[in-house]
Amino acid sequence: MTVARDHGGGLDAAIARHGGSRATWLDLSTGINPVPYPLPQFPADAWTALPDKAAFARLHNLARGFWRVPQDATILAATGASAIIAALPRVFAQGEVCIPGPTYNEHEAAFRAAGWTIGTVPRHALVAVHPNNPDGAIWSAPDFTTQVTIIDESFCDVLPERSLVHLASRPNTVVLKSFGKFWGLAGLRLGFAIGDPAVVARLAEILGPWQVSGPALNIGAEALADLQWADTTRARLVQDAHRLDQLVTAKGAKLLGGTSLFRLYRVDDAAAWQDRLAQGHVWSRIFPYAGDWLRLGLPAPDRWAQLEAAL
Repeated sequence: MTVARDHGGGLDAAIARHGGSRATWLDLSTGINPVPYPLPQFPADAWTALPDKAAFARLHNLARGFWRVPQDATILAATGASAIIAALPRVFAQGEVCIPGPTYNEHEAAFRAAGWTIGTVPRHALVAVHPNNPDGAIWSAPDFTTQVTIIDESFCDVLPERSLVHLASRPNTVVLKSFGKFWGLAGLRLGFAIGDPAVVARLAEILGPWQVSGPALNIGAEALADLQWADTTRARLVQDAHRLDQLVTAKGAKLLGGTSLFRLYRVDDAAAWQDRLAQGHVWSRIFPYAGDWLRLGLPAPDRWAQLEAAL
């Protein structure tokens, strides 16, 4: 069975249907921080030399401090969390995995492609997106009792106090981190697997050497060292999420959940809302399994007027 890849984005199709250009469109279909981390200066050899062990060690050490990773857990950087998600099912022996949803569908697609059975009860393996995408649901440590545990914390950097990274040292446990969401640099393609050293070692064998580019190693290290930027960003995201809620609920939508990077609303007809917003060149996210769900990310500081006009 092939799992349909249903994602945000797809702006080219929206442009083809409604006109305009990328510069005129406001893409709120993803949960990416619209104020990205400012790109630092880095050495020219970041582009010309193969990434060396020292660069990886620097990034991993800063990641360990930023996320407060247990000393007996291993960190592995990769080309985005998606690359890790695709490889993880091949790290473990095939069995049955429970992926409570609706949630990010790449997990199920990866496990099905690797020959796993998808179950509804967490018996052998459990994949938990924390906080969940699209409703922002939160998990807790007692929820995890399976032999194999994967915790996807791609959106958890807005809620560091709720992180479950302290579970990463458990046997057959992996916690995923995404750099593109909170730091707003999705095009950089940087993600992390944190977990059981034996599991992470097998994952490293699958991903191969030089799995992160030199520029990504430099930018990632600078960003993870900048704790003040992270604190300031979290505060701004909370304010902007509240502002978005006020705007959208004033038009009749009901808040269902989300994080400070994306908000999920119940509306009368999500497809009609998406089409109406698209008339003002604002792109939103709807879901094939819930015709009354609409998800919106945050506008950049200078783009709120466009959203208000479209609403």
